[in-house]
Amino acid sequence: MTFGQQPQNGNPYYGGNQQYNNVNQQYNNNGQYQQQYQQAPYGGQQYAYATANGPAVMDAQATYSYDQVQQARRVSVTRAYGEMTLGLIVTALVAVLGQNAYYDFLMATGNVGLIGLCIVQVGLAVVLGARIMQMKASTARIMFYVYAALMGFTLSSIFWLFAPQAIGVSLGLCAAFFFVLTMFSLTTKFDMLKLGPILMVGLIVLIIAQLVLFFVPGTTETTRIICAIGLVLFAGMTMYDAQQTRMLFQQYEAQGPEMIKKVSIICALNLYLDFVNMFLYILQLFGSRD
Repeated sequence: MTFGQQPQNGNPYYGGNQQYNNVNQQYNNNGQYQQQYQQAPYGGQQYAYATANGPAVMDAQATYSYDQVQQARRVSVTRAYGEMTLGLIVTALVAVLGQNAYYDFLMATGNVGLIGLCIVQVGLAVVLGARIMQMKASTARIMFYVYAALMGFTLSSIFWLFAPQAIGVSLGLCAAFFFVLTMFSLTTKFDMLKLGPILMVGLIVLIIAQLVLFFVPGTTETTRIICAIGLVLFAGMTMYDAQQTRMLFQQYEAQGPEMIKKVSIICALNLYLDFVNMFLYILQLFGSRD
């Protein structure tokens, strides 16, 4: 057994510059076994074992980098859900504080004002989804929170139709339902992204059905059936968007922090819409009208 150059310039275990070069262990009975320690690039330690059958290398730096990537992805997904939560808080505050202002707005503008408000909301969502990659992340964030505030202004009308207790219980049920669906979709091996076309077709059919009911009011049972279908559909959309959020961050993570911020906003918008729609369907199914 021979030993090469020993560590220099300080304690090899505490604070010194530690290097291992040409450290060999050699056995010549039935074959040759060599063990080498080499300093890997970027501060990582590479362990190389060479035997008569060939080399086997394990790079600790690669394992460390993999852990860093996974941690960055978890942080990015958490950021998207954080943006969604802030949007929901803005919506709730505006809905609670803007009840009288919304009533005065409708009295002054009538159906024209209501339709105009809906057009503005849809326009903001479409522009944000279509042009977010061309705008600054700060501009996209402002547009998202403006959209959330307009949604809250519109949803303030639920306080005229439902008891506060029903609204609170429905909100709690929706939050619990949303959390369970998100955890399931992020941990299951089932690929919800494959169901995207089916969910989109279901969404189009649901919109058409609601437009028909708007002009031709149906029975209470018909309304409940539509709400139940909508709840199931947006439960599927929630799981789909949760997995899509993770996929989008993996796709754009190499393009820098600015792109990650943009992806966070568009993912937050998708998740926000899932939550709001589920809440409204739960409220109509289980809420008692005041």
